[in-house]
Amino acid sequence: MSRAVTMPNGTKVYAEMAIEYAEMVRGLMFRDSLAPDRGMLFLHNQMGKYPYWMYQVRIPLDIIWMNSDKQVVEVLANVPPCPSAKSSECPTHGGTRDAQFVLELAAGMAAKYGVAVGTKIDF
Repeated sequence: MSRAVTMPNGTKVYAEMAIEYAEMVRGLMFRDSLAPDRGMLFLHNQMGKYPYWMYQVRIPLDIIWMNSDKQVVEVLANVPPCPSAKSSECPTHGGTRDAQFVLELAAGMAAKYGVAVGTKIDF
């Protein structure tokens, strides 16, 4: 299932929804590309600190954390894939602020769409 996500500059991105645990764990693993107008939106049940990792993700991503009001609280740009075949060797990224929603976009898109801490993303 996809949902339209309106970025701070008004651009619409279509994000796959990750709601169930298995969808969240898989995320964007095994993808060879991600179009500029596509992403993945993770919907956590409650506010919390949610670090993400890049195990078996093949492309660099921008990762955006939002609070329950959909206000951006953290942005990491151009997060590189983890080259290791061992999950234990892949570091986690971000998740230092309380958030409820996380959006992953192709690397470079957050800046292009005007995403910064304090901006809002609508979905």
